[in-house]
Amino acid sequence: MGISAYLKEIGRGKDGARALERAQANDLLGEILDGRASDLEIGAFCIAMRVKGETPEELAGFLDAVHARLPVLPTCSSPTVVLPSYNGARKLPALTPLLALLLARRGVRVLVHGQPQDPGRVTTFEVLQALGATDTTLPIHWPASPEALGTQPGVVHAMPTAMLLPGLQRLLDARRVIGLRNSAHSLVKLMQPVADAWLVSSYTHPEYLHSMSALFELTGQRAMLLRGTEGEPVADPRRVPQLDLFIDGQRRTVQAAQSGPLAQLPSLPATHDPDTTATFIGHVLRGLIPVPTPLALQVEHLCDALFPSLTSLPLETTP
Repeated sequence: MGISAYLKEIGRGKDGARALERAQANDLLGEILDGRASDLEIGAFCIAMRVKGETPEELAGFLDAVHARLPVLPTCSSPTVVLPSYNGARKLPALTPLLALLLARRGVRVLVHGQPQDPGRVTTFEVLQALGATDTTLPIHWPASPEALGTQPGVVHAMPTAMLLPGLQRLLDARRVIGLRNSAHSLVKLMQPVADAWLVSSYTHPEYLHSMSALFELTGQRAMLLRGTEGEPVADPRRVPQLDLFIDGQRRTVQAAQSGPLAQLPSLPATHDPDTTATFIGHVLRGLIPVPTPLALQVEHLCDALFPSLTSLPLETTP
């Protein structure tokens, strides 16, 4: 069975398209993830949803389909934080690895999932590889399979999307042909691969704050949401962003956005290639360079608000 019946509903343009119910969205994406949709149908789905836009109910249904097909990953006695990394860096250094390692230093198991490579961007995976090459003592693990995800606390685990869910990777790859983002690029920032973990998700455009907030409130997912750095789930090192926590469908703002002109900029590398970024992160971890205040606050809110049982270690921050 194809997805043509659903395409007739979502493909009538911005004003004529009809939103799907949660169960219908679940069934539609399930057909695609299971490989029962043709390339032509997948292209039509991507364009239709791009024009129409996803409702919170549709996103919830899409997530239901994703979560039903994700492998069961090993749980851990310590808290787990999931960092979806799909945008990479174009202008600023990719500091998602720094966030991950600072959390690991607090005894948190961290799962980073995303794209190992992205033309024209520096990915989190490339920076993690550079970090591991220069310092083999860093707690960075590359699982060979989903079942091989380590259960020890204080380790950063990096897992490509294709290993987690090949059907979702296929949908992501459609961008290379169509030239436009599709629903999969939102889903990867919203999915929860580890039971009972905390998700750190980010948005780029202000309107996504409302749609993603509505989704977290609808699903009851535990998450931190912020306007990320170039789309990454890490606070911009130059300015403190608003940080929202979602617990059991309730939203709480734990950090207001910094306003007004910046009195001082943090010391950042002049270039953002993997080796330079890895060197900078290494200096921060060794205390040679202070942790930028926005990142330190992000770590503190995650550890103090979400994991109050953890023992906090002091973080040196920029003024």
